[in-house]
Amino acid sequence: MTQRTSSVKAVVVYHSGYGHTARMATAVAEGAGAERLAIDSEGNLAAHAWETLAAADAILFGSPTYMGGPSWQFKKFADASSKPWFEGAWKNKIFGGFTNSASMNGDKLNTLEYFFLLAGQHGGIWVSMDIKPANTRASLRDDLNRMGSYIAPMAQTPADASPEEMSTGDLETARRYGARVAMVAGQLLCVKAQND
Repeated sequence: MTQRTSSVKAVVVYHSGYGHTARMATAVAEGAGAERLAIDSEGNLAAHAWETLAAADAILFGSPTYMGGPSWQFKKFADASSKPWFEGAWKNKIFGGFTNSASMNGDKLNTLEYFFLLAGQHGGIWVSMDIKPANTRASLRDDLNRMGSYIAPMAQTPADASPEEMSTGDLETARRYGARVAMVAGQLLCVKAQND
């Protein structure tokens, strides 16, 4: 099957408190060829952003993990997505997500599961990771998928580190995941085109 990623309309919608998740969003967007839509500090998106999400083939959610889950700003966005949910506007879209926290664990899995469930509520199709974890004694901080996540990328940045100090391996994992989401979305578009 031909893989069409150039015609895929992918969108990264995210909240970033201190710039780390924004940097991760940039990496994901580079991989997916996606537009970025930032949720502001009050948890709002511009009206045109909702139109962009409605037109997207793939939507990727991003948030830092705070207190074991996504930020309240992201949750406000998720609650506001009840309108497209009611209309079935995001049904059969491709979904993915990513998160960052200061701790190695930081309960990042809960944030990814929140995204997964939100995608499921919208009738979406979730894309998992295809990068094996770096989990040997020889593994380094900048290795791919050092967090060992299979649902979607996780990043870890010390609380006192700037976005510029993020692990290059975490960012490359995010970029490759974005590319995978776009690839899967492209494959689905090909199937739809063949059936039309």
